[in-house]
Amino acid sequence: MGLRIGVDIGGSFADFAVLDDATGELKTLKVFSRPDSPGSEVLRGMEQLRERDGIAPADVTYFTHGTTVGVNAVVQRKGLRLGLITTRHFEDVLDLARLKGPDMYSLLSKRPAPLVPRERVFGVTERLAADGSGETPVDEASVLDAVERLKRAGCEGVVVALLHAYRNPAHEHAVKAIVEREMPGFFVSCSSDVWPIIREYERTSTAVIGGYVQPKVSHYLSSLQRALVETGITADMKVTKSNGGVMSAEAGKTNCVQMILSGTASGVIGAAYVAKQSGLQHCMSLDIGGTTADVALIVDGKPQYATGEYIGDFQIHIPSVSVSSIGDGGGSIAWVDEFGVLKVGPESAGSNPGPVCYGRGGTRATITDAFVVLGVIGNSSLGYNSVTVDHDAAHRAIGALAHKLRIDVYAAAEAIVDVSVSGMYAGVSRIVSRFGIDPRMFALLPFGGAGPMLACYFARALGMEQIVVPTAPGVLSALGGLIADTRNDFVKTTYYDLDTETLARLADDVRALDANAREWMRAQTGDDTHASVAVSADMRYKGQSFEIDTPLDMGWILGGDTTPLAEAFHREHERLYGHRDVKAKVQVVALRLVISAATPKPKPVPIEAAEGDDRAPVPAGTIRVYMGGAFHDAALYRRVDLKAGQTLDGPAVIAQDDCTTSVLPGFRGRVDAYGNLVFTLVQ
Repeated sequence: MGLRIGVDIGGSFADFAVLDDATGELKTLKVFSRPDSPGSEVLRGMEQLRERDGIAPADVTYFTHGTTVGVNAVVQRKGLRLGLITTRHFEDVLDLARLKGPDMYSLLSKRPAPLVPRERVFGVTERLAADGSGETPVDEASVLDAVERLKRAGCEGVVVALLHAYRNPAHEHAVKAIVEREMPGFFVSCSSDVWPIIREYERTSTAVIGGYVQPKVSHYLSSLQRALVETGITADMKVTKSNGGVMSAEAGKTNCVQMILSGTASGVIGAAYVAKQSGLQHCMSLDIGGTTADVALIVDGKPQYATGEYIGDFQIHIPSVSVSSIGDGGGSIAWVDEFGVLKVGPESAGSNPGPVCYGRGGTRATITDAFVVLGVIGNSSLGYNSVTVDHDAAHRAIGALAHKLRIDVYAAAEAIVDVSVSGMYAGVSRIVSRFGIDPRMFALLPFGGAGPMLACYFARALGMEQIVVPTAPGVLSALGGLIADTRNDFVKTTYYDLDTETLARLADDVRALDANAREWMRAQTGDDTHASVAVSADMRYKGQSFEIDTPLDMGWILGGDTTPLAEAFHREHERLYGHRDVKAKVQVVALRLVISAATPKPKPVPIEAAEGDDRAPVPAGTIRVYMGGAFHDAALYRRVDLKAGQTLDGPAVIAQDDCTTSVLPGFRGRVDAYGNLVFTLVQ
């Protein structure tokens, strides 16, 4: 028993969630992030927790961390100067990629330049057959030639991705051994070790993304570990993973591709916890931080998972929580283009200098500055008193844009909000098409520093009738990392026809996956007896080009009967596409296994209930806000003063240390038993 701490470091703030195992009490904090000095924000946050709450580092028994350092390196193209070794005559794998363009509706759409340009891709002589058997052994002379070319190109590392290595990694490992012999200490990564999936481009691009950020992530994690030791925390650091689980920091240093989406996944795990607690069957999470706005779907309290999520311009083909970036964050900069059109983002003010109203040297207007002008922000402490809002500076920055647009400053501020929401609307349209959903049937769960501020605007645009704002929305990603289960994914490419002859091979494969998974769990937690295992398979009708991830029961595979396996696929195919073909042959392209072990969760504690028949909370004051093209007198509430059962109507502003909630006219809110704010669109 002790204190469990979750930290999520974003572009503007580092968020802390502290859970007391004994009492279930949750404490939170925000401090400015320091991209220029990794780990320093943790030192500063722990010092503030010690001063404010008396939290001693020696009492910390569990520490987990979510980060966007890998994503940022790819998006900003600030990763390793990487080389790529392929099978000779397959050097164009990254340039050829897939036929589809990034924007199917634009004739001028272009695919992004690969992370490894063609001049740093080197072919070697070797060849495996499609079944993994050797055709041509590795020619050492060709590898030595590639090594010399790597040196001349100034490469800082290399990824080895050879044909059919998902079947047999021997040739990749042989090439790696030669490179490491000739270049001691040189970073070398094999695609078969990163994620051994079928299809050359998907496997190669995933390995390249991992190699591109690996040294930077490893350095970052090492710096953070040293900072923890300096702070006095002796607990082994965990890092959140793209699949919504956690693993040790040491594992993250060598397998960072599994944690590249850790920051965004943590938020969805936290949102899923709140959705389950609130009984929301269909929920859309909206995470708006300082740089981006991200959405995810949560069904029955469980996040949705997928492969092929985008990291900037590139897809990464590992299992991950399905999160899509749909727009800008609170620090996104507003600007007017050469045609006099107002634009918002994608550039962000970050944490330094940050929005103009922070008074840290920013000069360019952001969405946050717009909300200061609208009267929503600046009525109470912000960011746990780390920010003093400069109203005049925000008005000057928005006023400069208003002058270019030839409108008044308030109309300009609201236009900035409207433009950002319209971009989110367009982004959600892609999600709607991908999953075949109607957003009007979903509740909205906003979080992040700017999520509750924009939630009513977003819900109104999509026709969503219910919004649920958690008790600590500004630090929900930190809480998500804190409560994430220990979890890992395993894959085995099989490429078998589903028949009685291959069922024994499937049984051997699933036993091997299970053994590997349990070994991994014992290394992470010291025990696998309480772990749960889920099995699925990528299946298709023979002749189809792509597969469906089909949930299976391990007992079906070990039972010696193909019928339940085939029926599971037929059922899933019919659910997705409306038809089944029971006469067609079925293929099992890959087996997947997920192992997980639960971590302690905070116990929901009901808040104080309102007494008597008067359910209207007493506002802390009345403020002047600009909403819907007009000024309104809005009630200002302190979140800590609200009690269960109370109701309120917009326009209103609800202030708390970690964020501000803006309630538009036409929305009615109530406080549920656990302190969540539930808003309904009534007109």
